[in-house]
Amino acid sequence: MTIDIETLANVLREAAIAEVMPRFRRLDDGMVRVKSSAIDLVTEADEAAERAITAELGRVMPQAMVIGEEAVAADASLLDQALDADLAIYVDPIDGTANFAAGLPLFAVMASVVQGGETIAGVIYDPVGDDWLIAEREGGAWQVFPDGRRVRQRYAEPVALDQMIGTASVAYLPAENKGTVLANLAKVRMFANYRCAGHEYRLAAGGNIHFVVYNKLMPWDHLAGTLIVAEAGAHVARLDGSTYRSEHRGGGLLIAPDEESWQTLQREVFTFQG
Repeated sequence: MTIDIETLANVLREAAIAEVMPRFRRLDDGMVRVKSSAIDLVTEADEAAERAITAELGRVMPQAMVIGEEAVAADASLLDQALDADLAIYVDPIDGTANFAAGLPLFAVMASVVQGGETIAGVIYDPVGDDWLIAEREGGAWQVFPDGRRVRQRYAEPVALDQMIGTASVAYLPAENKGTVLANLAKVRMFANYRCAGHEYRLAAGGNIHFVVYNKLMPWDHLAGTLIVAEAGAHVARLDGSTYRSEHRGGGLLIAPDEESWQTLQREVFTFQG
C-alpha cells in the first residue's frame, strides 16, 4: 500500500485552517475541558479538527484505519484494534493543547502512517507558521511550505555533554526517578520543555538541539516525530536501547545526534529505565 504524503499534509492544514485557527485565542470557558489532569486538556477545536481530519482521510485514503487521540479517549480499545490494521494513520488534532488553550502559539497538528508495525510516513504541521515537517522512510526529512519550497532537515552534530542543549519532558517521570534526573540535567548546558512534542521534534530536526527525551509514549505524540528526526540523522531508541514501535506506551524515549551521544546521555543523565 502507498500513501500520498502531500495529500495527508494538506488534510491536516485544511482542518487547522477551518477548525483550529478560528478558535485560537477565542475559546470560552465551556470550550475547554480537563481530561486526566490539569495539564491534560481537550478543547472544542481538538474535537472539531479530529472529526474533520478523520472524515477527509476516510474519503481520500479509505484503505487506512484512522486513530485519533480524542477517539481513543472515548474508546481505548481502538489502540489495540489499530495494531491489527494493515495500514493505520494516527492523528493528533492539536498537540500542545495546554498551550493552545492558554493562547500560546506553540501547538501542532500531527499524523503518522504505520504499516506492519513500522512508521512509514510522518507529518507535523505548524498552523501558526503555516508549514510542515514531513518524512517518508528512507526519503529524508523536509520542511515544506505551501508554495512548494522544501528545505532538507539535518540533526545537530555531536558535542560534549556539558555543551548539549535539549528538551526534557519530566511530567511523566516515575516519582522515584524525577529528583535524580533533574539533578543530572545540571550536567548539560541547557534544557527546556515546550509542552508540545511537535515543536520539540521540529526544533530537533532542524539541528537546533542535541537531545530530546520523553517517558510516556502515545503513538500520536511520537511516531511522526521520531521518524522525522531519524530521517534527519538522529539516533532514536527507547531508554533500554530497543527500537521504538507503535505498540509501545512506555519505556521512555531518548534522541541524540549519534549512538555515542545517546549512550552518554543515557548513562550520565537519564539513568532510569522508564
